[in-house]
Amino acid sequence: MLSHILYILVFLSVAVAVPAHRLAENASLVLTMGTLGMWRYGWGAINFVRATIFIHIVHPRRRAAVTSRYLERQRPAHSFFLVTTYKVDTAVTARVYRSLFNAAAASRGGATVVASIVDTADERLIRRIYSLMKARTAHVRLIIDRIPATGKRDALATSLRIIARQCPMPDDIVVLIDGDSCPPEDLVETCAPFFVDPKIGAVTTDEDCEIEESRLFRDWFNLRFTQRHMMMSSMGLSGRVLTLTGRLSIFRASLACDPDFIDNVQHDWLAHWRLGTVKFLTGDDKSTWFWLLKRGYEMAYLPDVRSVSMESQPKPGFVDSAVALMLRWFGNMLRTNGRALALGPHRVGWFTWWSVLDQRISMWTTLFGPATVVMSAVLISPLVLPLYLAWVMFTRYIYCCLLTTFRPAFPITYPFLLYFSQISGALVKTFVLFRLDRQKWTRQSTARRARRSASLSERLRNLSSTYVHMLASAWLLFAAFMISTARM
Repeated sequence: MLSHILYILVFLSVAVAVPAHRLAENASLVLTMGTLGMWRYGWGAINFVRATIFIHIVHPRRRAAVTSRYLERQRPAHSFFLVTTYKVDTAVTARVYRSLFNAAAASRGGATVVASIVDTADERLIRRIYSLMKARTAHVRLIIDRIPATGKRDALATSLRIIARQCPMPDDIVVLIDGDSCPPEDLVETCAPFFVDPKIGAVTTDEDCEIEESRLFRDWFNLRFTQRHMMMSSMGLSGRVLTLTGRLSIFRASLACDPDFIDNVQHDWLAHWRLGTVKFLTGDDKSTWFWLLKRGYEMAYLPDVRSVSMESQPKPGFVDSAVALMLRWFGNMLRTNGRALALGPHRVGWFTWWSVLDQRISMWTTLFGPATVVMSAVLISPLVLPLYLAWVMFTRYIYCCLLTTFRPAFPITYPFLLYFSQISGALVKTFVLFRLDRQKWTRQSTARRARRSASLSERLRNLSSTYVHMLASAWLLFAAFMISTARM
């Protein structure tokens, strides 16, 4: 509590330290920042209201309706769990599979667990856990799918074909889980009822994380998951989420076993006007999402079902780790973003389509504010900086207070981490936007660059990426300069 009081006192002191007449001297800047603020925070307010309505009114009614219909069915859904495990700590793997077998055992229609692994040690560990839990898992079948380390997409495709050979019923479900995520024990009984609606192609759940390392990294992840919870709840009101997270998502079995779906997971690609054919190495969750979106299926968000993932820093430092993860996340998003926009609002829904479009716009508006402030500080008056600092501290704190509607009290690191995520995230997005061919996992080497020297075509492509990125950044800075000097 003391840290929050000190924070409030600091931004109030900074705000009142700026003479009032300075605001008139920077009228164009104040107007620009106010307009951007109204737009961005207006959009945030819309999502906040929509999320609140969805969580407290729409979702409970929908759950009651589908649960009633599901319980009337004579045959409960059989659940197929597909888990991909690669370079995961042994203790984490043991915990994940214990929770997984518990969830499978609680499935009234029986369950099949397909474990996609690379290492023999993981196979021994999984079989050992399964044998120790045999009394509970009498109606759970275990299939080990051991493959070469050729990537997660190959692992998913191979295991999905194994599930397809089990001839699942159309109303059965397929649960895709990462090897570091623990599902809740009642997962099947809380998620399967939603598939009584034939329009539903998949559902995804809320997420929590456990991180034993840096507290700052843990706070950053918790903040991101809280923001995700709000945004996914808002999108849930429209019946289509913006991603089917790879940590845990559930699919209708008839769709997950469709040969075209499996082929899309394994061999998704993008035809780019400058980069040529870009084969997707990461982002399988975006591939499954787009496949369903293109075919008109709805995708539900379940805010009352939560998985727990064991995260770790991919690099020693916090900033390096955050940037490495954002490069992967935002690369996956932007590689699919354009394709989703091309479907049009009539096909995917106006709110969903606008949300996808906002992903493209927000990276530039986020950077425009700081760029304009820096220009104004250099060209007009350095007193613009404390005014902007007070504005940032105030707005981010209010935003974090609103987030407590979805999660309990927040640490004082949240406002700083929020601003860091917004600025660094926007920088990463603009970088990746012009380099969609660069892809890399954090636990697996999928980088396209080899040790050989780059060919002439590759060097030209890299130069063109740098050129268009610099050109777009120059236009942004030019607009900031014009605003800064409008009343000079």
